[in-house]
Amino acid sequence: MAAVLLWPQCGSESIAVVSCLRKILGEDAVRLKPLLAACVFGLAGVQSAEAIEFEPRLKVVADGAAPTVALTFDACSSGFDRRIMDALVAANAKATIFVTERWLKKNPAAFAELRARPDLFEIENHGANHVPAVTDAASVFGIRSAATIEGVRAEIDGGASAIEAATGARPLWFRGATARYSRDALALIAERGMKVAGYSVNGDMGASLPAHVVKRRFETAQSGDVVIAHINQPGRPAGQGAADGVRALAKAGVRFVRLDEVETRGDEGRPLLAAGHEVDHKLHVQRDDYRGGQPGQSGHPAGRDELSHLGPAGREPDQRDHREGQLQAQDHLAQNK
Repeated sequence: MAAVLLWPQCGSESIAVVSCLRKILGEDAVRLKPLLAACVFGLAGVQSAEAIEFEPRLKVVADGAAPTVALTFDACSSGFDRRIMDALVAANAKATIFVTERWLKKNPAAFAELRARPDLFEIENHGANHVPAVTDAASVFGIRSAATIEGVRAEIDGGASAIEAATGARPLWFRGATARYSRDALALIAERGMKVAGYSVNGDMGASLPAHVVKRRFETAQSGDVVIAHINQPGRPAGQGAADGVRALAKAGVRFVRLDEVETRGDEGRPLLAAGHEVDHKLHVQRDDYRGGQPGQSGHPAGRDELSHLGPAGREPDQRDHREGQLQAQDHLAQNK
């Protein structure tokens, strides 16, 4: 309680609750770490709301007898997965493709193919350089974040301008790198005139899963679901699984829709505490997950059996923090050498 009463002496709003209490308590902070953890959540009204990340959900409003599914694919950087493209075209399956400015520059021929089929493909904004739209941490899943609201604005506007220059139309949707957002970033996306592209089924966990697992995840999609996967990793098994999943859904009589042609319903998702290893020393934001555990374990925000809000309970534990984070970080480092 004394620490709470002393709160005003901490000054700068950029110092998070834990850092503040450590300043007050000095060496006792280590011994009193459990108390500090309790104070973090007890002072939720004092701590900046931006210290919590959000991973929005999205579903489409299904109409008609046929099950309706929206396929969305991210083209972060790297290349173009011909297996997925061929499966989509063969099935006459509509899809929304989220591209970065970086991907557009590296893949002009692939983009021309997508543009040649406006009946199938909608092009939307995945940012300028695949930088997470997060302001409270230096990195997300090992990928350096925008860190400031100005950085988020540059990421949103850079991607939007590139798409408008290439297509003549301003994008309607934005999906940030890692699909996690600070609350101020969500507000800015709306201010810039775009909707946040969440999802309800994570098809490939950042193109990190085996082909048979990806196919099975696609097959779990129910009417109204929005599936996320990646079309920029032709060298990974996940792409084959996505292609097989498209064929399986088509065989099951699924009606594929783009986000621009249907009514959608979404929310910002549950507040998520960042992984324990994500600590932003520069911004003085402590990012320990005091509820403990790794994805898929008891105590983790995802729960014991739930697929981190991205799918029904009782299937594979969510390994996003490990597989997707490592693979995306490796790609990001390779592209910036």
